Amino acid sequence: MVHHSVRPVNAPRDGRMAAMSGTATPKRSYRGLSADERRAQRRRALLEAGRELWCERGWAAVTMRGVCAHTGLTDRYFYENFADRDALLVAVGEMVRDQTLATILAAVAAHEDESPRDRLRAALEAIVEFVANDPGNAQIFFGDHGGSEALESLRRTVIDSVVDLFVELSRPQLLPGVDETEYRLVLLVGIGGFVETTVAWRSGTLDLTADRMVDTLMGIADRLALTYVSLGS
Repeated sequence: MVHHSVRPVNAPRDGRMAAMSGTATPKRSYRGLSADERRAQRRRALLEAGRELWCERGWAAVTMRGVCAHTGLTDRYFYENFADRDALLVAVGEMVRDQTLATILAAVAAHEDESPRDRLRAALEAIVEFVANDPGNAQIFFGDHGGSEALESLRRTVIDSVVDLFVELSRPQLLPGVDETEYRLVLLVGIGGFVETTVAWRSGTLDLTADRMVDTLMGIADRLALTYVSLGS
């Protein structure tokens, strides 16, 4: 007699059997990408679309519908990644901020064996080059965000972060007896003024070459640092 193996009618299928036995079933993939990878890919596409629209037309032109049209994605995928338009704008701003600060830090690191003044000049040269060569992203980093509470909040956070960065970088060169709160105030004035100066230069209000811009900014930095930090030669 031949015995046939018959699966009971109510027996769980393979996926359920694996789950019951403690063996995890692999996530389904599409075109070689997992669900998480596809979601990350969509997020990157939405961020890049937001950045392109912002660079071309300003932050107010960045809308959920515009970004979805730019990427060919539906609003379902937009809301899968961002609670609303403000969340997308902040994410784009943070992305450009991180890339810009990484550029500045790389310039400073390349001169780590030189004087603090040389490192500061390298940082200024990197920012001025960034503004001159990448006006779109410079608009995001330095542009006017008035009318958007979320972007104004991000702008304040960025400036505070830059102040913190400069305090830490210059701490070994602080002169004896310096009041750190007062020094932070001077840095805040200097960095806030630098941002406004950069915006004016980018818009053409200040007619300066990049080299003269850096030289002028270094002169201002020397005067501001005089009673707080030893920049060296």
